Amino acid sequence: MAAPPQITIRDISGTWVMQGISWWLRKAIAIATITLSVKQYDDDEGVTHIDIEQTTTGGIKTTELRTLDWNVRFHEDRVFGKVDSQTRWVKLKDVDDDEFLKTGWDDLEGEHVESYVKSQNNGWTAHQIWGFENLHEKRYHVRHVVVRNGDDWKQARLVYDYHGQ
Repeated sequence: MAAPPQITIRDISGTWVMQGISWWLRKAIAIATITLSVKQYDDDEGVTHIDIEQTTTGGIKTTELRTLDWNVRFHEDRVFGKVDSQTRWVKLKDVDDDEFLKTGWDDLEGEHVESYVKSQNNGWTAHQIWGFENLHEKRYHVRHVVVRNGDDWKQARLVYDYHGQ
């Protein structure tokens, strides 16, 4: 289901199911469906938190606790291993990376979520921008991702169906 208009990047709380996964991502994590249960809130200091429970086909669960203050935080899970990550609010004009991360959004002027993850053991990085896009006349939560490992790199657009609160 497309995202209703009242769901914005300022509160993506709800359940989201990833649509079709590209061939390279399937090869990398060997799964067909990813469901995100998202709780987004601001703490007493006004810092945004996005808590995500990710469930894959077969029932493998991981939890991501993102704090949008750009501080580096350690995280470890079964899918991605040991990583350092940082997350923040960002305007697209301030994104310094690949042009792919900045294009296609339904809101080019407002804020988006930026995430940068670095594997501690495997040498890869993943740079993401989260927002909303209109695809086939419907609005979806989308993440643009650029993954790099040495000279190799891949781009992906992850599209999520909204399944309600």
